[in-house]
Amino acid sequence: MKIVALCGVGVGTSAILKMNAERALARLDIEAEVTATDVASVQTVGADAQVILTSSELVAHIGKTNADIVVIDNYFDLDELTTKLEEALG
Repeated sequence: MKIVALCGVGVGTSAILKMNAERALARLDIEAEVTATDVASVQTVGADAQVILTSSELVAHIGKTNADIVVIDNYFDLDELTTKLEEALG
């Protein structure tokens, strides 16, 4: 399973989201590859992703995808990430 953590530019924010998503997945005992990327690369990096994690401001920039787009309000809130990943991954 592949999950993409998306930020606007660079990889600073997406790296934080990636790290916390990995922690949330560990809580759920789910193995997944989590990749950090920016908007310009999301179509390439996220082409085979099942889930894209991002902020509400970036959803419109993702474009066409088969992945579930999960909006994260607080990238530091492990409870929010755990709950939303659990819902997305069923």
